[in-house]
Amino acid sequence: MIAAPLLFALAAWFLGTAAVVWLNSRAPATFARSLRIGAVLSLAATLWLAVLVRDPSPAAAYAAFAAAIVIWGWHELAFLTGAVMGPNRTLCPAGLAGWPRFRAATATVIHHEVALAAHLALIAAIGWEQPNQTATAAFAALFVLRLSAKLNLFLGVANLSDEVFPARLAYLKSYFGARRWTPFYIVSLIGGGWLIWTGWTMAQAASGGAATGAMLVTGLATLGLVEHALLMLPLSDAAMWRWASAAHTSGVRPAISIDERG
Repeated sequence: MIAAPLLFALAAWFLGTAAVVWLNSRAPATFARSLRIGAVLSLAATLWLAVLVRDPSPAAAYAAFAAAIVIWGWHELAFLTGAVMGPNRTLCPAGLAGWPRFRAATATVIHHEVALAAHLALIAAIGWEQPNQTATAAFAALFVLRLSAKLNLFLGVANLSDEVFPARLAYLKSYFGARRWTPFYIVSLIGGGWLIWTGWTMAQAASGGAATGAMLVTGLATLGLVEHALLMLPLSDAAMWRWASAAHTSGVRPAISIDERG
């Protein structure tokens, strides 16, 4: 009951990230086709959720979780290829600080964040008052973890992992904060721990598909907390994904995880 959902969450996250890394590392001429195929898969997964949300079985929880990962992966591919970003695609002006810097940084990613929020609202509407809430919970967890990671990068973290960014998005690094620890990072860790604890307790109190779904989201939250830890530890996650890059032998750097720094 416990091991199977956790392993499934790990496998889905790992395979989903590897797929995005591979597609993002291919020649730019392939991006449009990849995005079109991804859009079809994302639409199919969204429509499939309209059926899955009515099914309270563990099998439906697994399927709904997988659908959420497919949808999220398409959004991340759109971001990493530069298809959906924000109106600001320039380096941070020298000396910019405070609220103006935050506004400029937000403008680099706002279209993508709005697209994610809109899709989350759609998924939540599809599953409203239905027994299978796995997709909504999983997508919401990914969204929250993403916002937390982005804010931490903006405010500053000890390990920026600059090498994981594609060259076409290098300007985003100019909006990163200094290498340091911040109070918000501690809050993020506490929030991640709370999310894991909440998922775990909900899984123990539930049964059937509800318990399975809660454990799947718990696994996802655990992976998110690990990736937050990597923001401060002197370790690089780029090597973990280099094998999945279609161009790793030619020196093109891999992309990044679908649930964190995209």
